[in-house]
Amino acid sequence: MPATPHKSTQELTEVEHIMMSRFANRFYLDRAVDLEVITGILQAARHAGTGANIQPWRVYVTTGAAKTALTDAVTAAHKTAPGEYSSEYSYLPDPLPEPFASRRREFGAVFYGSLGIAHDDLPARSEQTERNCRFFDAPVGLVFTIDRRLEKGSWLDLGMFIQNIMLAAKARGLDTCTQEFLSRYHRVFREHLPLKCEELVVCSMAMGFGDPDWARRRPHMPKASIEEFASLHGF
Repeated sequence: MPATPHKSTQELTEVEHIMMSRFANRFYLDRAVDLEVITGILQAARHAGTGANIQPWRVYVTTGAAKTALTDAVTAAHKTAPGEYSSEYSYLPDPLPEPFASRRREFGAVFYGSLGIAHDDLPARSEQTERNCRFFDAPVGLVFTIDRRLEKGSWLDLGMFIQNIMLAAKARGLDTCTQEFLSRYHRVFREHLPLKCEELVVCSMAMGFGDPDWARRRPHMPKASIEEFASLHGF
């Protein structure tokens, strides 16, 4: 017989409410974020778990004229010669095995469907993809790097640091969207940001005040049940 889905009777904590309300927002208001808010987020995020206290992360935070110059350059590169740029690492394998491939297709159907963009409407999909280059018009754009000499364990630490930033931002009323897509334009980033040669661009992140209209009508991505990913023993 199939397992009965587990439903917790415990009241959610404030932290859990923040975790469950966070989503990848691709629509933002034209509203600046104060430097004090940004530094507060970074102050909290730096306490992320990290093996042997390596703290392998670096983050470049851009806004205003600096962000505009960066996004203009990335957009120009994307429009003129996208094939000349590629990430320094592989985010997903090709081909993507199941059940991951099905989940990826489901995401595309749900997200683009919510925007009224058909599967075969390539111009509209391309236009939406190009919005990555502008950090989805969010007022703040972050670029995350890691020392290329480090191993996979340190990438786990970087992920916890990025997650801390997303949660600390949400706690302050801000939305975020991490972007692996822009890692392919690392050469452009190097022309505008003081990256050292050993720094590898892992991803970027849009951050700002999310558009409340989109928040009300956005689709909720299906998540796997506990029974699908957890194996509990000895309870």
